[in-house]
Amino acid sequence: MAGRDKAAAPAGEAAKPAVHPGATLAVTSAATALALMAYTAPAVTLVDTAAALHTSPSAQAWLLNGTPLGLAAVLLVAGSLADDHGRRRVFVAGTLALGLTTLLGAFATTTWQFTLARVAQGAASAALLASSLGLLVHAFPTPRGRLRATGVWGACVSAGIAVSPVLSGALPDWRLVYGVLGVATLLIAAVGTRTLAESRSPRGGRPDLLGASAFGAALVALVAALTLGRDGWLRAPVGLLLLATVILLALFTAAERRTATPLIDLSLLRSPRFLASSAGGLFTGLAVIGLFSFLPTVLQQTLGLSPMDTAWLFLLWSGLSFAVALQARRLAGRVSPRTQLALGFALHAAGVLAMLGAIDAGSWPRMLPGLIVAGIGSGLLNAGLPLLAVESVPAARAAMGSGAQQTLRYVGSCAGVALTIAIAAGAGGGLARGADVAMAVSAGLAVVGAVGVWGFRERGEGARA
Repeated sequence: MAGRDKAAAPAGEAAKPAVHPGATLAVTSAATALALMAYTAPAVTLVDTAAALHTSPSAQAWLLNGTPLGLAAVLLVAGSLADDHGRRRVFVAGTLALGLTTLLGAFATTTWQFTLARVAQGAASAALLASSLGLLVHAFPTPRGRLRATGVWGACVSAGIAVSPVLSGALPDWRLVYGVLGVATLLIAAVGTRTLAESRSPRGGRPDLLGASAFGAALVALVAALTLGRDGWLRAPVGLLLLATVILLALFTAAERRTATPLIDLSLLRSPRFLASSAGGLFTGLAVIGLFSFLPTVLQQTLGLSPMDTAWLFLLWSGLSFAVALQARRLAGRVSPRTQLALGFALHAAGVLAMLGAIDAGSWPRMLPGLIVAGIGSGLLNAGLPLLAVESVPAARAAMGSGAQQTLRYVGSCAGVALTIAIAAGAGGGLARGADVAMAVSAGLAVVGAVGVWGFRERGEGARA
């Protein structure tokens, strides 16, 4: 039948239904874009949201870190559940939950109500994002098709980041933003129930409930410690949370070694490609997401830009990221995903260094060249990360590979946001001078990321990983 992929599903699939590759790509990419729009919605509305919820400056990091906390805690679990119990099932459930929790955020009246809604949005987004790449690998079993599909999916990550600030700035009230996003996401969930075909790669055995509980609790403790740490790293609550993180991760490792159905195959830690994928996700969160999540708020508070003006300015960065990610598949055969990530980190570092001094001088036009260069780098990262995630694991475990990489991405973003706010607010000389220090730190982290992903080379690896 026209429009259906007649190729066999990847080895290990228990069910091999006929699929609609184009429809699968459209639905998963649209849902991914909406998830990123919900994730980045507070970026240009943080000032208004904090005022409406009477959020103190020290608690504003929670408004940004709620969603990445939920993402980090659930992504790896969601990826394994999707592979074992049905990627379509997990995707539709996550998309439906994202729509409902986004609507709940629109009705929040206190900081904690809004934060809890954002955490729930993150958990729902985790189910959506981890399972979507698994659905794409099933729908596009050939390397060429997979390259195209992951390129479009990565571009939609950039598209969500690009459109969200414009939507948030254009609508008259921040609550309306969440209402629109919630309704749109529910519509995508309804479409997904009718167009997506189920696929799974069951391994048998019982679900790894102990590992899932230990890992989720460890990441919640870590993100909470990173968020509270901006008010003082030597305080007892921060130390206790970090200690709990270490203990829970040790418990998780012990559980993974003993179970027949681990959330993550620990032998992958010996794979250079998997390590490069993991490092790429972690440093994208630390260096890129952490900085650009808070920088719009800095511009509004230091240069007096309106939310809409800030949105248009950052559209230069995010719009270029979308365009570059969409075209990055043309690099296939000439550079490996690992090299693409290293180049993306290097361009991000160069771009943010070019913006140094612009805010302190009160000149947003001076930021434009840096936003262009950083946007190109971000596009390369968003295109290379999903491809490397699915290439670094067996095809039957694609959702698990995606979940592992994205877990580190959003753990990194939580740490990056907390670090950026702490540096920008705590550096001497005011917020503008602090923003320069935060950008310099972001550039340094990007350089470390570039060296890291470049250093994880497989033996005998040439130009193509």
